[in-house]
Amino acid sequence: MFEEFVLAASTGDLGTEPRAREHADAMEFRLDLAADPLAELDAYDGTLPLVVTNRAAWEGGEADDIGRYDALSSAVVHDAVVAVDIELAALRGNAPTGERSHATALRETAREEGVAVIASVHDFESTPERGALVDLLADAAAEGDVAKLATTATAPADALAMIGATHEATAAGHRVATMCMGEPGRHTRAVTPVYGSRIGYAPVDAADATAPGQYSLATLRTLVDGLRD
Repeated sequence: MFEEFVLAASTGDLGTEPRAREHADAMEFRLDLAADPLAELDAYDGTLPLVVTNRAAWEGGEADDIGRYDALSSAVVHDAVVAVDIELAALRGNAPTGERSHATALRETAREEGVAVIASVHDFESTPERGALVDLLADAAAEGDVAKLATTATAPADALAMIGATHEATAAGHRVATMCMGEPGRHTRAVTPVYGSRIGYAPVDAADATAPGQYSLATLRTLVDGLRD
């Protein structure tokens, strides 16, 4: 997985999977946005593989306690799950107390199951300069199989920094997934795959966006494919 670009339909409802099939390569199932995520997983009979995320509240999600790791540990043994997202801050010990041991144990379980680990970083306030982005991607790549970095662009220069960092990190041999949130960086979701980003995220319907600045699934598919042809 992730040898080539993968477009993931982000959702808290696996019932949207049939509508995603036309454009998506995978589903990102946001456990923190689902009412009964493990029951949904047990009932899942779709054709798209799953990336499971249970985003911590301290990194912009809805999961507000350490129990989110129990749900993820149960999820990664599901046959349809091909990847799990774990926050880099948790893996590195920079998150709230108690996170690191749970995060590293989850990573070990995932790898035993043959499930890829996406080590993720989210910055909802700004985009650091290019060198700092490259360093963050290297750190995340050292902890996971894919380094995911999403920052907030407040000016066009931020988008350029992310595009440049994507190119540099990819040239260094890292497998990355990169994008800028916010309107000034929205186009990076379509452009960074040209420079090596391996994962894109989009809702089936734009109204159900799970992050600022997301295109709809069909729109992002068209943009990425058009730029990479």
